[in-house]
Amino acid sequence: CFCAMEEDRDLQQQVARLQARVQQLEAQLLAAQQQQLPQQLPQPTAHAPPSATTTTQSTTPGPTTAFSERGMGVRVLDLSRVLAGPYTSMLLADMGADVIKIEVPGSGDDSRQFPPFKDDTSLYYINLNRGKRSMTLNLKHAEGREVFLGLVRTSDVVLENFSTGTMDRLGIGYAELKKVNPGIVYASISGFGQTGPYSSRPGYDVIAQAMSGLMSLTGWPDSPPTRAGTAVGDVAAALFTTVGILSALQERNKTGQGQMVDVALVDSLFATLGQHLQKLFIEGVEPGRIGNRYEFIAPYDSFKAADGWVIIAIANDAIWQRFVVCISEANSDCAALKAETYDLNIKRVAHHQEIKTLIEKWTTTQKVVDVVGLLNDNRIPACPIMRLAEAATDVHIAVERQMVTQIEQPSLGTVKVLGNPIKLSATTVRPQGHAPKLGEHTDEILSQVLSLSAEDIARLRSSNVL
Repeated sequence: CFCAMEEDRDLQQQVARLQARVQQLEAQLLAAQQQQLPQQLPQPTAHAPPSATTTTQSTTPGPTTAFSERGMGVRVLDLSRVLAGPYTSMLLADMGADVIKIEVPGSGDDSRQFPPFKDDTSLYYINLNRGKRSMTLNLKHAEGREVFLGLVRTSDVVLENFSTGTMDRLGIGYAELKKVNPGIVYASISGFGQTGPYSSRPGYDVIAQAMSGLMSLTGWPDSPPTRAGTAVGDVAAALFTTVGILSALQERNKTGQGQMVDVALVDSLFATLGQHLQKLFIEGVEPGRIGNRYEFIAPYDSFKAADGWVIIAIANDAIWQRFVVCISEANSDCAALKAETYDLNIKRVAHHQEIKTLIEKWTTTQKVVDVVGLLNDNRIPACPIMRLAEAATDVHIAVERQMVTQIEQPSLGTVKVLGNPIKLSATTVRPQGHAPKLGEHTDEILSQVLSLSAEDIARLRSSNVL
């Protein structure tokens, strides 16, 4: 009986997929019949990532098959700019997606004007937009919107981070796009999301850090609320959006139907504060700023050494027992840590300050390298607090893990960019090429994807569509 039920369920899913595919083809046929472009749009062309002629130079051998050699089979229309959206499409491009970056004619992505610069070219822009293709398109022009709809018919994902409602006002919101391509995955990143009383508010990373509660936790007890040192809200939103896109694509494989992915910067950071919120929910206690200490585990903090600072992270009682033996042998004053008062984490949390005082009786007499070396030799988590320049040249981070790599950028030569932290066993996730000049691939995309002639493209350009 169970097997029969499973077979029925599989059959129902197959029927649902076939029905969805028929609906998608019918919608595409109807849209093609109504198409007003100079030349009828063709069937979708094979997705292909940018040319691999300008690929990264890897210093460490990796898996033998690169995504650039076979492609991800996904085309992304990227309307986003600055950070959260471009970071999302950067991750997808590194994994072999054909990312078409659609930019405003004449100016392009705002980040093209962000420092640092090399020969008047923004490295901020280059790092986030490597391996993509760029075309210019005026979405406020009627023909520009028709060109965009033509691209949507042959694509898998649309990504945007405009203010809520902007795409709808342009007539190319999700409700319209799914009419021409029911399988489209539409991803939107905004400050506060597409719903709720704050949805129309503008939002940036610092707004998200403030509104999520993160800034109220960052800093020292006597300091004001503090912004994290980098745009964690943008990056967190990019990661959640990437997961949402891949999940929606997987669901489409089952049903044939796309869907909308709605990610807010505020939500993304709020979601990272779970343990602090649980303390608030259960105990009614609002956490405050406590510096580098972690209030749920102790000792888990920064400690002063003779020549700098070290991090020591005693994450469980087993590590604590090794730590106590190790540190007591190194400094007799620390023998007091063997007391039953500190044997369990919950006790250590209650006595965190006196524990830190005892530990620093040892660390302040030692060099950072000696503290870290002794603790790591005894399988106790510890590390130096490195400057950015140190991390960027560290043999493990920068070289072996390939988190600093390089691309050949036209007119600039070899430039360093960040590597991709996703490491797969069978395929290499890495930058697939250079960052494009504004509109570098406009003609190529229109001719290859939409089969427009040189004359058609010239007319669109003279009409301020491109």
